Order: sequence, then C-alpha cells, then structure tokens
Amino acid sequence: MPSNVKPGDHMFEDNSRSERRRSGHIERMGRPRMSDVTNQPVVPRRAVAEAEVVVSQETLSAIVDGTNPKGDVLSVAELAGVMAAKRAGDLVPLAHSIPLTELLVNAVPDRAASSVRIRAETATIGQSGVEMEALTAAAVAALTVYDMVREFEPGAIIRSVRLVTSSGGQPDEWRRAPDLAEGPRPPRGARIAGRVGGGPRPGAVTRTISRRRTP
Repeated sequence: MPSNVKPGDHMFEDNSRSERRRSGHIERMGRPRMSDVTNQPVVPRRAVAEAEVVVSQETLSAIVDGTNPKGDVLSVAELAGVMAAKRAGDLVPLAHSIPLTELLVNAVPDRAASSVRIRAETATIGQSGVEMEALTAAAVAALTVYDMVREFEPGAIIRSVRLVTSSGGQPDEWRRAPDLAEGPRPPRGARIAGRVGGGPRPGAVTRTISRRRTP
C-alpha cells in the first residue's frame, strides 16, 4: 500500500476513481465530501416535491372534520414540513445549507384516494438547487401526518415521496413524467403554510413551474 494511503482508505481503479470524483460527493481518496459549488452561477432555482399518506376513510373524515384527538393534522403537518425544509442541510449530511427565498407546504385531503396529499415548493437564488429542501419538507410533513394518526391507525402508509420538478441548474429544468406526477392540486385560495419572503417573483424564477388548477 502506498505510504500516502491511510489504513481504511479504499483504492480504486483509474476509471472507478474518475467516476467517483465526477460524482461530486467523493474526494480523491474515496471519502465523502460536499460537492464544490464555488464556480456555479448564482441563479434563481426552484423545486417541487410531493408525498402521500394513505389512511382509512374514517381516519380521513376525522382529519377533515377536525376531530382527530391530537388536533389539526393538516396545519401541524404543513408547519412540520416548513421547519424541516429549513433544516435540510443539518439532516442530510452532504446537502448544502441554503437560504430559502420561498417555501410553501400544502396538505390536501383526497377522498377518492383515501389519503392526504402533500406538496412542497421551494425557491432560492444561489449556487445550489433546492431539491433536498422540497423533498425533506414533503417527507417530514408525511411523517407528521402519520404521527398524528398512528394511535388509532398504525397501518397508515407513507408512499410516493418524489421530486416533481426542479429548475435553475443544468439542464435548466427537470420534470417528472406526467403519469407519475399527477394528483389533485389545491384550488386557488387553499390553505398554505410556510410562505417565506414575498410572493412569487417575476422572471425566470417562476417561468418554469407550471400551475394546474383542480378541475
């Protein structure tokens, strides 16, 4: 073993080492690191993520009617998502800490699917994307819904935690295929928690995210 390699360090073939370096989170000796975004452009960036919590119709009725013993499930879940998104850099080891300029979390009951659908939208102007913040918000909001109902429905299912769209990096926009991203969208005026900063800004920061109305 070469003298400059410490015990426990992994050695890779040239091709493998090059691939790991290109991944951004692995340094020359194979140790994890945060990706270097020093030379990335400071541009508007946005991301949208979703999650779903499947419950029984009885549980969903308790959520909608506000009779859940633990309180307002939707409001608590939305606020939990907001708090989690702002801590994504602490929760995900190699994620950057990013100052968010906008953060929306919405939890909507879906009678047809017998579930609570969660949608998180994040935005910043910076050198790194906000996908992890959106995903963290959606995941923690879903966990909170589960926590609020688990005493009388421990079999509730958390599923479909997924990124829906992201924009601002290279390529400029990524969008999940429509059949996987479909789901009811909150109507205009729906309750939304977690607006940080002002409303949506004009220009590139909002152009790439489409808004669909609920039929």
